Amino acid sequence: MARHILKGSEREPLKGARSLGKADPAERLEVTVLLRRRGEDALRVRLTDLHRSGGRPAHIKREEFAQQFGADASDVEEVKKFAKAHGLAVVQEDLARRSVVLSGTVAQFNRAFEIDLERFEHEGGSYRGRKGPIRLPDELSPVVEGVFGLDNRPQAKPHFRARSPKGNVHWHAASSSFTPLQLASLYGFPAGTGQGECIGIIELGGGYRPADLQKYFAEINVPLPKVSAVSVDHGRNQPTGDPNGPDGEVMLDIEVAGAIAPAAHIAVYFAPNTDQGFLDAVTTAIHDTTNKPSVVSISWGGPESSWTSQAMTAFDQAFQAAAAMGITVCVAAGDNGSSDGVTGSDNVDFPASSSYVLACGGTSVQASGNSITSESVWNDGANGGAGGGGISTFFSLPPYQEGLSAALTAGGAKALAKRGVPDVAGDADENTGYDVRVDGSDTVIGGTSAVAPLWAGLIARINQKAGSPVGFVNPGLYKNPSAFNDITKGNNGDFAAAPGWDACTGWGSPKGAAIASALMGTATTSTRS
Repeated sequence: MARHILKGSEREPLKGARSLGKADPAERLEVTVLLRRRGEDALRVRLTDLHRSGGRPAHIKREEFAQQFGADASDVEEVKKFAKAHGLAVVQEDLARRSVVLSGTVAQFNRAFEIDLERFEHEGGSYRGRKGPIRLPDELSPVVEGVFGLDNRPQAKPHFRARSPKGNVHWHAASSSFTPLQLASLYGFPAGTGQGECIGIIELGGGYRPADLQKYFAEINVPLPKVSAVSVDHGRNQPTGDPNGPDGEVMLDIEVAGAIAPAAHIAVYFAPNTDQGFLDAVTTAIHDTTNKPSVVSISWGGPESSWTSQAMTAFDQAFQAAAAMGITVCVAAGDNGSSDGVTGSDNVDFPASSSYVLACGGTSVQASGNSITSESVWNDGANGGAGGGGISTFFSLPPYQEGLSAALTAGGAKALAKRGVPDVAGDADENTGYDVRVDGSDTVIGGTSAVAPLWAGLIARINQKAGSPVGFVNPGLYKNPSAFNDITKGNNGDFAAAPGWDACTGWGSPKGAAIASALMGTATTSTRS
């Protein structure tokens, strides 16, 4: 049987990992097969219109999107035939998400995709992985665009930084910090509670305790929002008890978004920390016809160089679907400055580098009373924490960024030839961070992880005010630079703050009411069904 290499599926071991030998041939696993979408040309036209008009074309409902741009049933049948021929079971199929989940053993998947799965050991533990590409039979080559789950290495990191917990000592006893509501006030957010909205939050580990949420929202005098956990790929709400682990991410996200939009439904999508789990969580949230999030917040990611191109393409297509359906996706831009933690080179964090998400960078805020006295690029220097930003090596320059340049710390500027990150910013310095409660303790957390739910809460308030989702906000925001506090001090390593857009803080932090005014004109017919 003739075979073709699946484009972009090549994998290499994690840096420093060593092989422990072949994976157990009897080990069982589930694999997500991503199929091509229908109506590619029509969707491209729709997305082009969104770019040109600042998000104004009417958004398409989830059910209509599935019918027009989901997978074709005949393609699913091709995958089922392939599965049967290799003894694999079909455990799930979803035309809207264009996915078919197959179950089988390592030995069966090795034969099915002509791979050789191994066990690898690395500094953080061990994982099942492979080297080289996946190979598909000729009949599947035009049908399948990605295969995820064969390799279960940890794919992403949460982008938060915690100050040392203080037990139940008053938050402000040690140094400057803010409740989410104080930051919403400093940034001039429009009044609102997010009534009628759903904010989807993606989490790749950890969990929340309802008792902690009850105590936290009582402490800040905000009604307890409705929070529900959605299981993806067997992931679940599972607190670890370690406030410096993923629990810190989960609680930060819920508490920041929930404080700003307490009447919104907070749907938390829990999935394993693999490229498969992450992608499946994103597509589940975007195509969720039960909870129907109008905003999605993502505070996990990793350098573009750590991803396969099939994965980045698949995520980007999911975010294109979100844009077409009027769903705003807010993503943390990373906490390791212009290198994104990769020694010796500049990198941007993915999925923040997709052109269809709102990439959220970091600032350090000083305030007096209800006024910001100074705001600069978040960069802790010796401590290593700094807002991510730079220029993508993978994604082409979006229309809304044409003509922009990234100021360089060494002097001069670099014209954008590809996607620039971030788009916007907000307080991310743990030294001027967010008062939160994690695993029974009041603490202060920073990182761009906090900025994504901050912006998600703002968008939920604006959606409530508009009466319909503002959706893909990037083109509209780029037309309204005066709606931001322009950050002109500081750097994130190789990129410097400068008047206008820069690769540290984007356009800057929000002037909330002005952001609302800028986006209200982009709100369209309601698409909640």
